[in-house]
Amino acid sequence: MSDFIDRALITVKAGDGGDGMATFRREKYVPRGGPDGGDGGRGGSIYLEVSPHLNTLLPFRFETHYEADKGLNAGRQRKRGRTGEDMFIRVPPGTTVSAEIEGEVQTVDLLFPGQKLLVARGGKGGLGNTHFATASNQVPRIAELGQPGEERELQLELKVIADVGLVGFPNAGKSTLLSMVSAARPKIANYPFTTLSPNLGVAEYNDFTFVVADIPGLIEGASRGVGLGHDFLRHIERTRILVHVVDAAGTEGRDPFEDFQTINAELKAYSSELAQRPQLVALNKTDLPDAQAFDELMRPQIIAWGIEPENIFPISAATNQGLQPLQRRIVDILLEMPERITRLPYSEEILTFRFSNIDPNDFWLETEEDGVLRVHGEKIERLVSMTNFAQSESLDRLQRVLEAMGVSAALFAAGVRHGDPVRIEKAELLWQDESIG
Repeated sequence: MSDFIDRALITVKAGDGGDGMATFRREKYVPRGGPDGGDGGRGGSIYLEVSPHLNTLLPFRFETHYEADKGLNAGRQRKRGRTGEDMFIRVPPGTTVSAEIEGEVQTVDLLFPGQKLLVARGGKGGLGNTHFATASNQVPRIAELGQPGEERELQLELKVIADVGLVGFPNAGKSTLLSMVSAARPKIANYPFTTLSPNLGVAEYNDFTFVVADIPGLIEGASRGVGLGHDFLRHIERTRILVHVVDAAGTEGRDPFEDFQTINAELKAYSSELAQRPQLVALNKTDLPDAQAFDELMRPQIIAWGIEPENIFPISAATNQGLQPLQRRIVDILLEMPERITRLPYSEEILTFRFSNIDPNDFWLETEEDGVLRVHGEKIERLVSMTNFAQSESLDRLQRVLEAMGVSAALFAAGVRHGDPVRIEKAELLWQDESIG
């Protein structure tokens, strides 16, 4: 079983905030001590952090749910609850993270070691009763619950980061070439799709090292998802040079030049930028008799197509023939490039998902399938999630806020009457008309 995993689905749950406390000073010589309940601690947030020591998403095959520490509840004498510890989940460079945020799927690229992405925010700690004392209510028996931490599902995809990507039809000899130029030992066999996931190898030429990726074989229609399709194309997006391995002997019964054209057509259909990537052509299997004739015929065709003569190399990956000139040319091109993608700089950047600019005081109503009205809105949903329904003063406060924000009037205008259910956040409330009784 391959230990290269390039996709994973995980769930993250940030820590809930701690509850505030509603307590009062009780001291012998302080008859009117007043409220002294502290605030709850904030819950821990969850970050994805790029680690240069990882090159696979394999750990997420065995662990798919992550939950950060909760904030601790408050104490007496205005003691604040301890803040929950943030959680950092390590991912390899080249990880793309997708999540649904406010009804929109957003995608963030994590490329540089040290980069962090805030994926779930910890909940705020609930306020203690010291915050609710007023001149008219000096003994408030009210405190907030901690705000729930954010929870979301994340789709992780790994796009291989390598200097050189080996492309070509199945059985063109890519895996054999990788095994010859590096210490990698990919699975090699004479049937299509031997390579079902990218194999990475580190090659060295004249004290210069570069990373080579043997990408799963491509077939016609891959840009539309046929065969391994997008699994192939996704991984070559981050390679700097393409080495196009062609079965010059036509051992699979196909025309080698047609194979060459098909691969390039699929690259262009998937990404015009990808089709412009520097490309070397390795005419493989030249140790076989049929390859000689194909070589003489194909070279002018490939040159006419747009490949420079110095970028065409007859090789035999199986017998190690012609590999040194190919490696020398790879190194020359890499040295001409301004920055090697495998030498990524460390970054302390902290990224976040993009959130809407909707006023937190705004709200809107939605009728659910069973006919019950639901109230949406950042402020009102947060307030309900932090309301302790066991405290009568908390319920009174919620009612005052609903009226002040115009939610009560909007519900009445929408047809809600005394005794009707109304849903806000995770609560279902039975509406009470204050005018009755």
